[in-house]
Formats: sequence, structure tokens, C-alpha cells
Amino acid sequence: MTLAAWDDCVAWTERDSKRQTAQDGAGRLWDVVWMAYLAARSAKGNCCPFRLYRVARGGHSTRPRLTTLHLHIGPGDDGDPVVTVLVPNED
Repeated sequence: MTLAAWDDCVAWTERDSKRQTAQDGAGRLWDVVWMAYLAARSAKGNCCPFRLYRVARGGHSTRPRLTTLHLHIGPGDDGDPVVTVLVPNED
């Protein structure tokens, strides 16, 4: 997972919970991993977008909004399969 994807969809602090809504990073990570898993199962190529609901961090919103991430499946440095979650404007 890229840092941009982590910051947008996973990172969450106690301060965020107090200011916005009670969540934690582990639960947010589970949401991303589960939706990425479902996307990987139906992927037709090496890159596929997937969507999930998440509360945007850093504001006052308490409502989850739909966002899009991309799943890239390809060879790593040693040729082993690697799965990476990215925000849409990354490559």
C-alpha cells in the first residue's frame, strides 16, 4: 500500500475519533484489505479500481463517502507476485 493510500483510507488517531467519529486504523485497514481482496478475485488484468466507503480524515465529517483506490498486481523485484494498493493518480 502506498503512503498516499494509507494516509487517505487507513490512518486514524484517537484525536480523529474525538473530533469526527469513533474508528481505528485496524478497522479501516480491514475495510481496504477486504475490498481489495474482492477486487482481486474479479480482476481481468493487472490493475483494477475498487471502491469503498471511508470517513475522510482531517475535517469534521462523520459520514462515510465513497472513494476509489486502485489495485495493481504484478511482479516484484524478485519476480514474485506483488499486490499494491494505490490512489488513482499514482502509478
